[in-house]
Amino acid sequence: MRRRSRAVLFAADVIDLHSHVLPSIDDGPKTLDGSLELAKAAQAGGTTTLLATPHVNARYPNDAATIARLVAELSARLRADGIALEVRPGAEIAITQVAELDPAELGALGLGGGPWLLVEPPFTPISSGVDAILYELLRRGHRVLIAHPERSPAFQRDPEMLVGLVRAGVLTSLTAGSLTGQFGNTARRFAHGLLEHNLAHNLASDAHDHLRRPPTMAAALRLAGPPELGVWLTHDVPAAILAGAEIPARPLPQARTSRLPWRRSA
Repeated sequence: MRRRSRAVLFAADVIDLHSHVLPSIDDGPKTLDGSLELAKAAQAGGTTTLLATPHVNARYPNDAATIARLVAELSARLRADGIALEVRPGAEIAITQVAELDPAELGALGLGGGPWLLVEPPFTPISSGVDAILYELLRRGHRVLIAHPERSPAFQRDPEMLVGLVRAGVLTSLTAGSLTGQFGNTARRFAHGLLEHNLAHNLASDAHDHLRRPPTMAAALRLAGPPELGVWLTHDVPAAILAGAEIPARPLPQARTSRLPWRRSA
């Protein structure tokens, strides 16, 4: 794999697998103009491919056909405005919604039309059944990328559950803002712990607008580790996910301590 310099890494070639860029479909931009502002900010921050991953949950029961239509409309506007950003369809599927979806619809919600599903874990400390649902998705042939596990109380309370899922082939996607403390100290410590113990595979913006939750990741990348690791997190792994290819080996594995840093002493 050709290594990129720190300057290049922080300037371009980022594949952002998690954003709420589509207008009037969830808690992202309310208008197309708002979507364009988010897209411009993403391009300015070095993103070349942005996945539109609106919520699919009880509050926002979005479907693959609607997402594809809005991606096409936004892409046409980006081309007309000369914004060189590729937007591809996907979804952030609430784990509580997985069982409610028709198998064909679930498959159509894959990232970029591929086999990987971006699954949102619960924001409650109750973890009962979470791993069973994800293992069932694997059994059915889906690939699973967990969105922002560092922000899930269920995983914070039971990190060994996440360790087991990763060993089974599940990948994790950290939110860039978690590394900088945007979501509090608990999420920040957990995110850095996942990186330290090779349990993080992707860094995404989870952008919702261009100001409050923008699609920028440079500050988080500086905290994530050496440039080679940043390239792996924001380009190499997401490129493999979109291609349905084998996930490349993690560069420069970091030394592990004997005890997971977030685990409380007995």
